[in-house]
Amino acid sequence: MVANTSLWPLRLQVKCEVRARIPMNNGGEIFIHLYSNNIDNKEHLAIVFGELIRSRSLDAPREDDTEWSRMVRGAYSGRLYPGRTVSSSPLPHSDSPATPSSSNQLPLDSIPLVRIHSECYTGETAWSARCDCGEQLDEAARLMALEGAGVVVYLRQEGRGIGLAEKLKAYNLQDLGNDTVTANLLLRHPADARSYGLATAILQDLGLSTIRLLTNNPIKVAAVEGPNKEVKVAERVPMVPLAWKGLKGGVTGKELDEYLKTKINRMGHLLPEPNH
Repeated sequence: MVANTSLWPLRLQVKCEVRARIPMNNGGEIFIHLYSNNIDNKEHLAIVFGELIRSRSLDAPREDDTEWSRMVRGAYSGRLYPGRTVSSSPLPHSDSPATPSSSNQLPLDSIPLVRIHSECYTGETAWSARCDCGEQLDEAARLMALEGAGVVVYLRQEGRGIGLAEKLKAYNLQDLGNDTVTANLLLRHPADARSYGLATAILQDLGLSTIRLLTNNPIKVAAVEGPNKEVKVAERVPMVPLAWKGLKGGVTGKELDEYLKTKINRMGHLLPEPNH
C-alpha cells in the first residue's frame, strides 16, 4: 500500500484564515488554526499547544490590514484583553511577539510532537468502540500538554477518506462478517483513501521542519515527509491502546481488537499485539 499522492498539485497552497485561543476543561489551553487550501473546500485545522508555534500565513501582512483585523483573525502576539488596540507589543514579557518555531535546530527531546489526525465522527463524538480514534486524539493532547508544545493537524478525511455515509455502509458490511479493509474494497474504495500533502503544507506554514510523529502507520511517516522531504520525521512515537498496555480508561472490546489486528496484519501498522 502506498500513500495517495493524487491530491498533491504542483503548487499546493494553504492559508491560515483564523486562530483562536481555546481554554480546555483540564485547565490548559490550545490555539485552533483554521486553514483554507487550493484543492478542496474543507476547513482543515491545526490544534496548536503552546504559543511559540506560529502560522506564517496568518501573521503575514494582508491587503487592507488594520490592527483590529489582525487581532480579530488571531494575528496578534501575547494575549488579547479588553481595550487592547494593537496586534503586537514591544514589551519583553508574556505579551511580547512570538516567533515561528525553529524545531530543526533543537535537541531531539525538544522537537515537537505532531499527530496527523483524520476526522472520525463515530470515534470522537458517538462513543464508538469500533476504533480507537477518539482515544488517540485524547492521548496526543495529553502528551502535548505535558510537553507544553505540539500540533494536532486535524484533516477532514472521515472514514479513511471515503466519507461518513460510505463509512457507515462499511460498518454494516463488517457486521456481515468482513474486516475493515474488505468492507472498503467491497464498496469499491481503497483500503485507505487518505492523502497527507495538506498536512505537510500546514506543518511548513507552522515553521515545523522536524517533528516527532505520533503514529503506528509507517505509510503516514513517508507521506508526511513529503515528496521532497519538506518535513523530517526524527522519531515515530507509537500509539498503543491503553487497554493493550493493561491500563484503564481506554476503549475496549472484541470489535476494537479485530479492527486493530486487521490494521497490523493487512495494513502494515507497527503495533505490538497484547499477550492476553
